[in-house]
Amino acid sequence: MSERADGTIAVRVQPRAARDEIAGERGGKLVVRLVAPPVEGRANEALRRLLAKRLGVANSRVSVVRGARSRDKLVRVVGLPTPDLWRALGIRSGRPE
Repeated sequence: MSERADGTIAVRVQPRAARDEIAGERGGKLVVRLVAPPVEGRANEALRRLLAKRLGVANSRVSVVRGARSRDKLVRVVGLPTPDLWRALGIRSGRPE
């Protein structure tokens, strides 16, 4: 049985936006706008929920592995390789893997 690799994706978060949305790609990073403020982990949780919903995976499979207190984050998705992440999000380019 073959196990699927976990994927990672660099994300630039813009908190306190008018709405939650994936705004595209810039410089190899996924740009995400979130309504949530960057306090008490609210923006991180909103990011996890938004990505999980767009990728069709459980929230528990999405985690912020670096940059929890920064606008620039590294997000891991369990069981979905990096190229598949970009495709599932509808983004044409991304960080080469």
